Amino acid sequence: MTSVDKEDIGKVLNDQSRPLKERFRALFTLRNLGGKDSIDMIAQSFQDGSALLKHELAYCLGQMQDEYAIPVLTGVLEDKNQEAMVRHEAGEALGAIGSSDVMHILEKYSADPVTEVAETCQLAIARLKWLQNSQNEKDNLSENPYLSVDPAPPETRDSDTQHLTTTLLDENLPLFERYRALFSLRNMGTTESVVALAKGLKCKSALFRHEIAYVLGQVQHDACIKQLTENLKDPEENPMVRHECAEALGSIATDECMKILHEYLKDKERVVKESCEVALDMCEYEKSTDFQYADTMAKLKQGENLMTAGD
Repeated sequence: MTSVDKEDIGKVLNDQSRPLKERFRALFTLRNLGGKDSIDMIAQSFQDGSALLKHELAYCLGQMQDEYAIPVLTGVLEDKNQEAMVRHEAGEALGAIGSSDVMHILEKYSADPVTEVAETCQLAIARLKWLQNSQNEKDNLSENPYLSVDPAPPETRDSDTQHLTTTLLDENLPLFERYRALFSLRNMGTTESVVALAKGLKCKSALFRHEIAYVLGQVQHDACIKQLTENLKDPEENPMVRHECAEALGSIATDECMKILHEYLKDKERVVKESCEVALDMCEYEKSTDFQYADTMAKLKQGENLMTAGD
């Protein structure tokens, strides 16, 4: 792909007159291509009016794991005018990059008055410390079939479903430990583990519920449709959680999921409405043979490396 082609993709991403689903496709294409120029193009959209788009910008910068993005993400985390879900994702992305150079900024915001931001920074700090001290453990972790860069590592391979479920739901444990159980259950991908994960949608932390919904979208198992739907339909639920439930339903992509998403296309919360729009686009991909979209959101949400697909 030529630099001109990449520049054209960047223009699509930053064109607010384009449909959101087209801008998402451009974003994930730039994420796959990588490089400083891609990061610069992605950074331009952090002044957009869509919290959903900005959240995904930060997510992609974290998944790229390029230290060149650290100043951009730091600026977003520090910007109190940004929505909580955007600042949270910037903090998580800083942790995903894995550089100890960001420890001081994460420590500063680990006491942020916005709970989701504070908890995210605490998790990112725990991840960085784990990376520094986990050489003997890394070879015995359960395998991540989704290849995503997660905010916590899974537990070791010998952990069973009952133990993991108990850890997942124990709200007295540190969030980092519960996240490790969460990703281990995701990696199992069984009906039993999915049902266990779905129980986490009733836990107290909105950040935790949001992560549960995210991984249920990765697994794409229909055993959790009812639970995801309940949280999406709850008007008292945190919009950050509702948005992730919508995207998860879009990944599962059954007829039932599509019907539910159509019902919330006019939700009063912009981030929920836009998530349903993008999720329906994901549903259409899952039900089609449109290879072009494999370059972008649906498969990239699974963590697949598709840099050469569709070139």
